[in-house]
Order: sequence, then structure tokens, then C-alpha cells
Amino acid sequence: MTFGLPTHLNFASHALNPGPIPHLGTRYNSTGTFLRERGNTVVCHLADGSATSEVLLDLRERYLRMPGAGKLAFTAASSLHMTLFQGIIETRRALPYWPSDVPVETPVDDMTGIFMDRLAGFPPGEAFAVEVTQATPIGLTLDGVTERDRAILKDWRYRLADLLGYRHPDHDSYVFHITFAYMIERFDDATLAVWVPFLDEMSREIARRAPIIELRAPAFCAFDDMNHFEELMVFDPS
Repeated sequence: MTFGLPTHLNFASHALNPGPIPHLGTRYNSTGTFLRERGNTVVCHLADGSATSEVLLDLRERYLRMPGAGKLAFTAASSLHMTLFQGIIETRRALPYWPSDVPVETPVDDMTGIFMDRLAGFPPGEAFAVEVTQATPIGLTLDGVTERDRAILKDWRYRLADLLGYRHPDHDSYVFHITFAYMIERFDDATLAVWVPFLDEMSREIARRAPIIELRAPAFCAFDDMNHFEELMVFDPS
């Protein structure tokens, strides 16, 4: 039995989470192949050619070489991003994940068009800086560097929610992140024992090599699966 496991690793433990794995079978399958799951979202991609991009791609490669990496479905390296605000997705057609003034049967392409119309006059918020707070088996958790940065992130999310017309249940507690992979099979205790020091080392290395995560401007994107997010509208911060 697993004892004393850090909170951010609980989800990866088979002993602590023997039940179904979220998104397995709808977003990706047991071979690690990503399935068609269309939707839209507002994300910040990694800044092209930045030191951050170099560091995170290096870390992603090291994840791939870890024991147990075969139990993870890795997304394309080019898709790495931080989600600023969750859009709609065809596998979650229900309130409050959908605007209450639009039928949940509305096709995804139509929803993207509706959102683009609503976003046409959206005034971008201020620029913000984020840092990595934790490395996990599936990627990195992030937060604003300063209290001011965290307030700016909150302002972006609240104004997007008001404009687009919905708030997910975790709207106020949402944890920013960069996903490297999704769980296919949860880790046993022996595998977790190897990952704990590795992830601690990765957190320290990121703090040293990329203390500020360099991101592109927030962009409204459409996607067919988790491997590519096509930027349709870019909101350059003020």
C-alpha cells in the first residue's frame, strides 16, 4: 500500500485510484493513440525558439525515457501550451460546460463561429508571468509569479467566462498546467518510487533554467484532438 505520497502524485497511483481513468477511451485509447475529440479553447503556446521551449522539450524527452513511460500517452511536442480558459468540447455537451443560451446539440464548428463573434470585440487583458509550481507524471502545474500576475490571470478568466456565457465547476479553483501526457494505466508503487525523486529533480531544474515560463499571447484555438491547437484569434496583452 502507498503511504506518504505527495498530493500531486495521488492521481497517478493505482493503489489510491483503482477506478476508471478520466478521458481514456474518449480522448485517447489504451495504445496511446489520440482520438478525434473536437472543440475549442483559449491557450498560450510555448514561445517559439525560447529558452523555455528548449528546457521543456528536453524534460519531455527525459519523461519518455523513464520507467513506466509506456503507461502514458504523450501528446505532440508542438502542442505544448498552457490553457488559459477552457472552451467547449464535443464529449462534454452539458451545462455548465456549455453556454446556457446555446443548445448543447449545436455542432462544434458552429460553436467556434459563435465564440469568434463574441470574442471579436474582446479587449485583451494585461500581460502576466507564470512559473512552474510542480512537476507531475503528466506534465507541469503553473501559477502566476506574483500576486499581481495571479490577479491578472483571474481577470482574463472571469471576463472570458462572462463573455462566452459559462463557468465550469472548477472555475475558481482551476490549476494552470502544461500537459505532456495522459495516463493509460496508473503507476504501481515501485514505479512511483522511481518517479518521486525524478519529479523533484525536474522541478528544481526548471526553477534554475526557466524560472519564468515564456508563452505566446493568449489565442482562441480550434482542435480535432489533443495534438494540435489551431490559433484562430490572438489577443495581444496590453
